[in-house]
Amino acid sequence: MSSPTPSPAPQRVAVTGGSGKLGRAVVRHLAESGWEVVLLDRVPSPDPVDGVTYVQVDLADYGQVLQALTHVDDRYDSIDAVVHLGAIPAPGLVPNATLFTNNVTASYNVFAAARAAHIRNVVWASSETLLGIPFDLDPPYLPVDEEYAVRPESSYSLGKAVDEEMARHFTRWDRQLKMIGLRFSNVMDDGDYSEFPWDDTPEKKTFNLFSYIDARDGAQAVRRALESDLVGYETFIIAATDTVMATPTAVLAEQFYPTVERRAAVEGTDSLLSSDKARDLLGFVPEYSWRTWGDRVGKQEAPADDQDDAVDAR
Repeated sequence: MSSPTPSPAPQRVAVTGGSGKLGRAVVRHLAESGWEVVLLDRVPSPDPVDGVTYVQVDLADYGQVLQALTHVDDRYDSIDAVVHLGAIPAPGLVPNATLFTNNVTASYNVFAAARAAHIRNVVWASSETLLGIPFDLDPPYLPVDEEYAVRPESSYSLGKAVDEEMARHFTRWDRQLKMIGLRFSNVMDDGDYSEFPWDDTPEKKTFNLFSYIDARDGAQAVRRALESDLVGYETFIIAATDTVMATPTAVLAEQFYPTVERRAAVEGTDSLLSSDKARDLLGFVPEYSWRTWGDRVGKQEAPADDQDDAVDAR
């Protein structure tokens, strides 16, 4: 009698910046999807996930990053894939040169250490800011996509542009390497949605064309990028299918961008950031919207009410 075929060992993925807002959603989603997750960050997660290994790492130190992507005593002896999210997350938090130096150095260290460790599956957080955000100058057309050249307008987005150019050359050096940059829109979760919609002050959301992405959908995009069979360098816009507004998108576009070319029709509250490429090549379809936040909150509260009813019945 033949022995049963053993189940394949789970892939081990290192997630830098896994203690951040998007990182926590990514770590949880990957762990729940069968990945063995190693969280690399300066601080542990405030929302720990069972079975996830935490290692304290300073991404500005190449030696630490290389060790973390190869072998850590009593923890693991190899890494199969890397998700790089660790960075100062926005402009204005520190002086410009400090932000640029920190973020670009961290990305180089992760990319180079992954190459040295023969890791050929790398996904990292690029940014919607490369599209020209804040849109003080009009975009070349609407909806925007990945087809026009990047337009960094801050030290933060300039660093992201450097990250993308580095990735392009890392994949040129190794033709078997996959490096996918996800240009995430403004990351939101249920804790943010009580402030939506923004129709009373739409000018506050013109900076990114009224767009956003739920952290859980961002996590889905990361998993799909990791599990895709693409090879080489790719970038994808990752945004919700809707806006942060109740006002129809066509009305907003006419009000704020009346002279910008329309390359596709928008209906209802469709986003002006196109994720069509991610849908077509990664199978990414957002599942969460602020518009159903109230319904989700109600469902989360319902089991407690049902439990009380059951107790009363007994």
